[in-house]
Amino acid sequence: MNRLLSLALILTTCTVASAQEPLQLPKRWTYSAPLITPEVREKDPSHAQKDPTVVYFEGKWHVFMTAKLPDRSVIEYCSFTDWNDADKAPKTILPVSESNYYCAPQVFYFTPHKKWYLIYQVGMPMQKKMWVAYSTTEDISDPTSWTQAAPILDGGPDDPRPAGGLDYWIICDDAKAYLFYTTLNGKMWRLWTSIEQFPNGFDHCELALEDKIFEASHTYRVQGQNKYLTLIEENGRRYFKAYEADSLDGKWTPLAATAKNPFAAYSNIEPAEGVEPWTDNVSHGELIRAGHDQTLTIDPADMRFIFQGMWDKDKQGKGYGKFSWRIGMLTPKAD
Repeated sequence: MNRLLSLALILTTCTVASAQEPLQLPKRWTYSAPLITPEVREKDPSHAQKDPTVVYFEGKWHVFMTAKLPDRSVIEYCSFTDWNDADKAPKTILPVSESNYYCAPQVFYFTPHKKWYLIYQVGMPMQKKMWVAYSTTEDISDPTSWTQAAPILDGGPDDPRPAGGLDYWIICDDAKAYLFYTTLNGKMWRLWTSIEQFPNGFDHCELALEDKIFEASHTYRVQGQNKYLTLIEENGRRYFKAYEADSLDGKWTPLAATAKNPFAAYSNIEPAEGVEPWTDNVSHGELIRAGHDQTLTIDPADMRFIFQGMWDKDKQGKGYGKFSWRIGMLTPKAD
């Protein structure tokens, strides 16, 4: 009996140790040719396609992204069955706001409401803080079906956020919906509400992470593990860092969070075979998810990253709004 007990204790200890092992991330990536490029059209031509959010549903990829037009930023949508045909797919501007600045979308299906949600930021006149806005639809394939922008947080006196936030991101566990975002002083913030109250009730804001980070914090549940992964962009020649936590209200620990050891950066990407080099920036992007619901679950064995890229040299002498971002895909490089 003592031997059996000892063996059980050893097996338990091994299991616990295994559960604490860090998430294994790709060490190197290859990138595709640009898959979605600025829309050339007579009226409102785009000079950048950026901030992609992606779900696969009913045999199609559905992509929502920011389009930089001559005098405004808007959200565009396209869908396709094959990524090789992405740039041929018609792009539609979502008529969800009359603001000249609504952008940085996130899309997911919120199962309790049986509706698709689009989360994004909206610049509102005479306000110090942007709206954290949402629209809903029951038909993701119809870009005209989204409801008009409504505020989750309205920038008013009861808005608990510190000013200067951007790139809002929602992820849910079984009990709560969490809203993460960054401010440009190296801080990631966390708000939450109950699943029953969502999209209302985000009335408290706390610091979730402080490090050398910038924007575009995107958080995912890791399939088959009791872990969450956050990717956050660093400034300059843009690249992504990675952090992990055991819960959405827990402590974030760096996994790949330096320029020498990044999640995805100029130092660990290269063009795929047959692809002409076109970027040394890995900016605002999204991991391909294993599903499409509010848990934002990813498969650690199938990490593909949809991102915006461009040459760093092409930024010189231009304001950020004039950068010519294009959208491509990173795939882990085989050993």
